[in-house]
Amino acid sequence: MESGSRSNSQLRKAVCNSSPGKRQVRSPSVIVIGGGIAGVAAARALHDASFQVILLEARDRLGGRIHTNYSFGFPVDLGASWLHGVCKENPLAPLISKLGLPLYRTSEDNSVLYDHDLESYALFDMEGKQVPQELVKKVGKVFEAILEEADKVRDEYTEDMTITRAFSIVFERRPELKMDGLAHKVLQWYLCRMEGWFAADANTISLKCWDQEELLPGGHGLMVRGYLPVINTLAKGLDIRLGHRVSKVVDDITKLRSRSKTGQHSLLMLLLLPSLLGYFLNLHKATGHSVLVYMPAGQLAEDIEKLSDEAAANFAFTQLKKILPDASEPINFLVSRWGSDVDTLGSYSYDIVGKPHDLYEKLRIPIDNIFFAGEATSTSFPGSVHGAFATGVMAAEDCRMRVLERYGELDIFQPVLAEQPVSVPLLISRL
Repeated sequence: MESGSRSNSQLRKAVCNSSPGKRQVRSPSVIVIGGGIAGVAAARALHDASFQVILLEARDRLGGRIHTNYSFGFPVDLGASWLHGVCKENPLAPLISKLGLPLYRTSEDNSVLYDHDLESYALFDMEGKQVPQELVKKVGKVFEAILEEADKVRDEYTEDMTITRAFSIVFERRPELKMDGLAHKVLQWYLCRMEGWFAADANTISLKCWDQEELLPGGHGLMVRGYLPVINTLAKGLDIRLGHRVSKVVDDITKLRSRSKTGQHSLLMLLLLPSLLGYFLNLHKATGHSVLVYMPAGQLAEDIEKLSDEAAANFAFTQLKKILPDASEPINFLVSRWGSDVDTLGSYSYDIVGKPHDLYEKLRIPIDNIFFAGEATSTSFPGSVHGAFATGVMAAEDCRMRVLERYGELDIFQPVLAEQPVSVPLLISRL
């Protein structure tokens, strides 16, 4: 379930401490706050560079917004699920290659739907009739034209505005792009997919910055076995303290206070029109298991989070019955609530209207011996697992260099995570 983050509560902090008077240069100590992939990557890199590392995590598990659930008897990711950019340039490619984790590619480069290709979709109207694929493709070209016109609006206006307002200006200038009848509803669905990509409402997404993210080549691949093997591999051998919620980092960083808590089809999208009802993702061919994922976005996701698990599942099943009247009831279900989770407050960061894109860079600026990481500090790959991972490695390297600058002996520590040969396996693919 997707819900946008209005604040950045997911920053991962690395606190470096070393005392020259006690000659601790050879084994400086570091506390990493947060066990998401950024924190675990930073801890792994520093540990391998001969630092003494303690990782504190508030939850009773590692991963943060990576949460692979095995209650069905097989892995299902309730959080991050895709590798965005199936290529050797992806920072996670060496590790995924080493582990031999299979990927199921859901889109090629430059897909209008970002993370899925059009041929993997099937749209249905409220009577359960499938929308002709020719119409879907035709409207897709119109949507691309609207984005081009919105780009012109961005160039003309100095002030920022929402995507919704920009589209309204486009429709005023070129009313034929708005389309009528079923085509208009399909167009609204494209907008819904855009909201899904950002996990936010279109009336909050920044026109100035919405397309500033760097997209790696290779399309997008679903992590068939989940992301947990990546987390477990990075965390192996580290000193990890689960159930430790850090309440404050005081000025004297040698006194870091923490509080422990007590206590049979192809990969297919089934869509409902109007688009506000979300969409379904069939994972059968990708995983070999009968799993259907319901993915609402924006305000709808926030509203569903307020329901009980049973009510949320019933709502999703009610929508499914409109498409497939003979669908059998689910055997079991899981519900995620990233928007109301106190440790996340959203699925991932995005460019909100009125906020400068360089905010990502500003959030990464160190404060003395405190270094920050996380997808919300990634200037190139915000909102992605590989972006979070890369910032964790960068924070570790910054920490290492800070120690070397202050205490010398540059030959003592190895650079963090040296480059390795890369070959990304696509053991399962529809292409």
